[in-house]
Amino acid sequence: MKTAVWLYFFLFVAFFDLHAQYPMLTPFAVSLGAAPSFIGLVMGMYSITHLPGNLLAGYGVDRFGSRLFISASLTGAGILLLLQARVTDPWQLLYIRSASGFVLAFLSPACMALLARMARNHIHQGKLMAGNGLVHTIASVVSPAAGAWLAATIGFNASFTVLGWILLFTGLTSIAFIKEPAKLPMNAEGVPGESQIEAEPGRSGKDAAPFPRENGKFPWIVFILPIALSCSQGILSFELPMRARTSDEVLATGLLFSVMSLGALATLGLLFLNRYLPYSRTIAGLCLLAAGYYALASGWPVPLAAVLFALGMAKGVIFPAMTSFLLQLSGAGRYGRTFSFLSISMSIGSFIGPVAAGAIRGHMSPFFLSFLALMAALILLYPRRVYHDGWEGRPAIPPA
Repeated sequence: MKTAVWLYFFLFVAFFDLHAQYPMLTPFAVSLGAAPSFIGLVMGMYSITHLPGNLLAGYGVDRFGSRLFISASLTGAGILLLLQARVTDPWQLLYIRSASGFVLAFLSPACMALLARMARNHIHQGKLMAGNGLVHTIASVVSPAAGAWLAATIGFNASFTVLGWILLFTGLTSIAFIKEPAKLPMNAEGVPGESQIEAEPGRSGKDAAPFPRENGKFPWIVFILPIALSCSQGILSFELPMRARTSDEVLATGLLFSVMSLGALATLGLLFLNRYLPYSRTIAGLCLLAAGYYALASGWPVPLAAVLFALGMAKGVIFPAMTSFLLQLSGAGRYGRTFSFLSISMSIGSFIGPVAAGAIRGHMSPFFLSFLALMAALILLYPRRVYHDGWEGRPAIPPA
């Protein structure tokens, strides 16, 4: 449990640093003379360079553990942020952000796999994932406003320097406090042994499949969910700061991002939701998220802060449910690869979103594209039996 506390602390610092850049990055690129389409490319390249890092992280975390990957990712990101404070040209910003995307690609799979390995059962797993989401959300509540205040007070370059030193120090100290849990012994098939997993009635741990099967195949269509989510989030992260022209508007944008995070915090605190089927929670959150983006696209007479708060509430339901959903479909010996594919999917969506938004914003609202992506995910994630298999909605009986 001590490792989980330290991990949450370092994750808070990392997420604080990263989210503090959201209201600053687009105005900073504009100050360098970048066009909206080029800004979309900068944000998209940051996401697309996640892909090789995610592929390496998936197998590396399963084989070598998470500790070194977490420390190296945070340290490298801090160094690159210090270099970002010195850029004077939009192309330099593109190169630095592309390298940052690769370095930070190792962080999420490593952290999520480490939390998953600490879990005792489905309920405990869901609570740990909800705790990760809670830390993420608390950091994102205060960090956009703090980043916008820093930019308005000391300027973009000094702000990136401060955030870079914080991230660098966090990465260097994390290796001393994060400990790896005991690894599960694997049998010849790469599946945890019978003593480490609860086998189904009439089946041994050796015979249990690492993935639930539907007609002998893993339902890879589930990864359309993170693609749609990250696409819609990337469009919002691109479009909202584009409205900021002055330092006061940058500060107001940071506060709007904080309002969205407060909405996520409101639903992440409802820990009883972890007892419900992850698939059901995911679909419910998707419906609310799609409705919110449709409201933004169609210009409903609703205050922007209220719509963003509702979007945050939907995210607070979806993200813990999505991780629990993927863990339910995964095997204990494949957590690193599962979260690697999750990160790859989110990187693809985060690349598509800003690039598409920069290309179409002169013809139609980019938020309508977010709505279409989420509705496509809802249609493709129609109910299947495999989405219910392997889920236990009550805590396991504690050992005598």
